[in-house]
Amino acid sequence: MSQPRNGTPGDVEEIHWPSLVAAVSSISAVGIAIGLGLPLLSIILEKRGISSTLIGLNTAMAGIAAMVAAPITTKLAHKYGVAPTMMWAVLISALSALGFYYAQDFWMWFPLRFAFHGATTTLFILSEFWINAASPPAKRGFVLGIYATVLSLGFAAGPLIFSLLGSDGILPFLVGAGAILLAAIPIFIARYESPVLDEKPELHFMRYVFLVPTATAAVFIFGAVEAGGLSLFPIFAVRAHFTESQAALLLTMMGVGNVIFQIPLGLLSDRIKDKRPLLALMALTGFVGTMMLPVLVNNWILMAGLLLFWGGCVSGLYTVGLSHLGSRLTGSDLAAANAAFVFCYAVGTVAGPQVIGAAIDVAGNNGFAYAIAGFFGLYALLAGIRLLFLGKRA
Repeated sequence: MSQPRNGTPGDVEEIHWPSLVAAVSSISAVGIAIGLGLPLLSIILEKRGISSTLIGLNTAMAGIAAMVAAPITTKLAHKYGVAPTMMWAVLISALSALGFYYAQDFWMWFPLRFAFHGATTTLFILSEFWINAASPPAKRGFVLGIYATVLSLGFAAGPLIFSLLGSDGILPFLVGAGAILLAAIPIFIARYESPVLDEKPELHFMRYVFLVPTATAAVFIFGAVEAGGLSLFPIFAVRAHFTESQAALLLTMMGVGNVIFQIPLGLLSDRIKDKRPLLALMALTGFVGTMMLPVLVNNWILMAGLLLFWGGCVSGLYTVGLSHLGSRLTGSDLAAANAAFVFCYAVGTVAGPQVIGAAIDVAGNNGFAYAIAGFFGLYALLAGIRLLFLGKRA
């Protein structure tokens, strides 16, 4: 059967395009705003003479807000509906994005960060739940690959817009807030198509973290490696005697890998009933690739080729992990598990930079590679143990 209009989410046979267009386009508009906002806010604080430590502390509010928002999102969606909750989240995130321009006192940026990233976390959770609910099992990986690709392009467009607009005046803030408000249009159009959560989740929120551990652990590793890798790779590259422009291009290669590998990996996951072997293989590939970084550090071309594939493997953990989640659960349980999924991602984004940064201090520049390889290795070990000893269990 097809997805019922304003009905309870379940397995569908055909791609439900109105829902998918609404969810994908709305969250991609938010991705543009986040990609624009992160460098914009850091540059403005730098101009104001705020120390790097305090800038980092303010930025860390994103992860804290996500961890707070994740457990309450499904409760709000159950009480008020998926589409109305998303509309309110759009409004809050747009107003807080614009609020940064008017907030002259630094302390005001902490509640603004909390409001902005808490609201965008709600949008991510409910968009991904909506996409999973509207995707047929046989094509779920393909659909999630499209979602991840478009979202990656949105994130990439943000810094490009920033490079064109600069950090002066209200214009970049208006563009960011405007991009977020545009997300309300497809949500409003497809509001009657959004899944309904008639029942409360059967388990406490934290139980969902451990209900499908192969998926939640995958997104924790993704968050840790993405946040830690992107923030600290320039330091690793410059210390390895690459120029700043060469380091930036290497980061770009990682981003390109992120974009081009999502749909192929999604299609591959659709052909595999059990997604866990693919997740384990990507983690193992990430482990081997990371351990090769110190070996290839003197050859920019080989390093760029490695990071192209490495970027695809890292981001594939998110796409395939989300597909695995959708293949295991439906309805309110899927919504709650999606919240747990994003919660684990947020924890990873907080833990990753701390662990990788400490590893560099302790083991020198190669500590960057060793710490990331450690994350990948632990996940590959977890996935392997569960495959060998727990059979069909998640």
